[in-house]
Amino acid sequence: MQEHQHNHSEHKTQSEMSHPGHEMSMEKMDHMGHEEHRAGGHHDHHAHMVADFRRRFWVSLVVTIPILALSPLVQRFLGLAGVISFPGDIYLLFVLSSFVFFYGGYPFLKGMFGELTKATPGMMTLIAIAISTAYIYSTVVVFGLKGKVFFWELATLIDIMLLGHWIEMRSVMGASRALEELARLMPSEAHRVMPDGTVVDVSVSELKTGDRVLVKPGEKIPADGRVVEGQTSVNEAMLTGESRPVPKKTGSKVIGGAINGEGSIVIEIEKTGRDSFLSQVIDLVKQAQESKSRTQDLANRAAFYLTIIALSGGALTLFVWLAIMQKDFAFALERTVTVMVITCPHALGLAVPLVVAVSTALAAKNGLLIRNRAAFERGRNIQAIIFDKTGTLTEGRFGVTDIITLKEFQEDELLTYAASVEAHSEHPIARGIVETAKETYPVEGFRAIPGKGAEGRVNGRHVMVVSPGYLREKGLKINDSRIEEISSQGKTVVFILIDGEIAGAVGLADIIRPESKEAISRLKQMGIKCMMLTGDNRQVARWVSEELALDDYFAEVLPHEKAEKVKEVQSRGLVVAMTGDGVNDAPALAQADVGIAIGAGTDVAVETADIILVRSNPLDVFAIIGLARATYRKMIQNLAWATGYNTFAIPLAAGVLYKYGVLLSPAMGAVLMSLSTVIVAINARFLKLR
Repeated sequence: MQEHQHNHSEHKTQSEMSHPGHEMSMEKMDHMGHEEHRAGGHHDHHAHMVADFRRRFWVSLVVTIPILALSPLVQRFLGLAGVISFPGDIYLLFVLSSFVFFYGGYPFLKGMFGELTKATPGMMTLIAIAISTAYIYSTVVVFGLKGKVFFWELATLIDIMLLGHWIEMRSVMGASRALEELARLMPSEAHRVMPDGTVVDVSVSELKTGDRVLVKPGEKIPADGRVVEGQTSVNEAMLTGESRPVPKKTGSKVIGGAINGEGSIVIEIEKTGRDSFLSQVIDLVKQAQESKSRTQDLANRAAFYLTIIALSGGALTLFVWLAIMQKDFAFALERTVTVMVITCPHALGLAVPLVVAVSTALAAKNGLLIRNRAAFERGRNIQAIIFDKTGTLTEGRFGVTDIITLKEFQEDELLTYAASVEAHSEHPIARGIVETAKETYPVEGFRAIPGKGAEGRVNGRHVMVVSPGYLREKGLKINDSRIEEISSQGKTVVFILIDGEIAGAVGLADIIRPESKEAISRLKQMGIKCMMLTGDNRQVARWVSEELALDDYFAEVLPHEKAEKVKEVQSRGLVVAMTGDGVNDAPALAQADVGIAIGAGTDVAVETADIILVRSNPLDVFAIIGLARATYRKMIQNLAWATGYNTFAIPLAAGVLYKYGVLLSPAMGAVLMSLSTVIVAINARFLKLR
């Protein structure tokens, strides 16, 4: 157990300023293969460390009771002077206090050794020097030096420090709980379907690519794969943040760790171990939590200087009370110990790492994967966002946007006639019409008109769905401003002829995502300019831009020109984010100040993106920028509290209000120091994704 404690103290050094919260959520990634993600291993290690602090606290607290009872000052305060005293009681007091010093103070003494070994004196060094000074001085007094023993102050100081660490580490354990939940998602066993059709239960670790496994209703999917038999709906909420069950049928991809719904399915394994979606998510979160944070650099510098201030302040306090104020050594020492305890930069050391742990885990739980911490922090300063159109703002598929009727037909009826004929065609335009229609009628005598459309008899009527070229070829003319308008928007227009007469027209285009409008509106409310890049023609780009109220757009941009457009916007002095699907947007994502790959799905390894959004939902762009701003606010709040607290507490500990009767004991200093740490931990936990 002491070895666990040693690890903890080493992680507290000022140069690293990392925290058990990092270790807890991530260390098991060093032994990957998703079968090892279950919550055992490192979570248990961290739980042991918490248990060790708890045990040391309770044991030390029990021993502190007789220490208090034997302390002359406490006896006088309680009116028990002479009642409990007996020959040799001072030596018993020494023995009990020695036990608390070495047993309860062990984590801090060990931590000081770790910090000094790395030449980065910090919080552990301050605590260790404070308790060692009090202990050594008191010991010398017991064995002959004239003075005052500090044993009860020493014992209560160690108790409070242990309690503070215990509470703080419990808070930290909660900070990355979302990742622990991710790690627990994988089941331990799977039903492997053998070549002869029999089903054998095997460990998930035995599964290989190409294996087929049966997943029953309510069970967790054991690995990434594709459905080869059956249909169902799957709950992927813990992996992608998508709250609604996702329908799955033959050919659909499924993610390991998702929960199967109402139907039995057979899946073929495509990814296991480190290649799996879940493994990549946890790996990305690990990278993000370990990547450099500029705010952390600020905290590190502040904590280092605070350590220097504490040591200098302690020495100065001792000198002032001894040499100038002419107080006895015991009084001066008590002031010195209090200054060093209260100045411990513990809260400062936690201010940023805790927020990092919470924000990264919170993002991952909602399908927002941060690869680059520094870029994520830059996200709060974004002034312009450039969206790729196809697949990002739009769905990347043809769909009906306009229905124009010229005869007595209703819009739905006209579309149903068209869809009934097109249901027999595989053309993308035909599929777009069929997917938009609510129903279709039976068709007789279907015939494709090569390059021009299709025809057939529907409900006894001759229905044709044809291109403008067919109308020109047959000399059919139509004058309607509505058709001219949708044509000018770059949309594809097809005409429906019923019994030889033009009954209406349908306009089709790449469907704008329902969420795009709300996402753009919210981003503009944040003061961010929203722009669009597309390889489509200018008319289509203008239509999408007007529909979404974009600030600007770039049309007919070839893939290799996208990065130049990003550079052009940057040249206006704007901090620019690029959002694309990651397929042909890699150079632009790399050029932008923040690259956001959207709709990555199970392919989370988009190398050039700083942030990866699992879902194809533009609202997630708004969410990640909102989280970046909220994260920064939490960091600044924590840093302000941690440094502001010390600004107030150090003079108080030194005794500037002594003449007014205000004097802090070392134990009260420890209470305030621990309280500041807990406040920082709790504040980090209040971070929310809106």
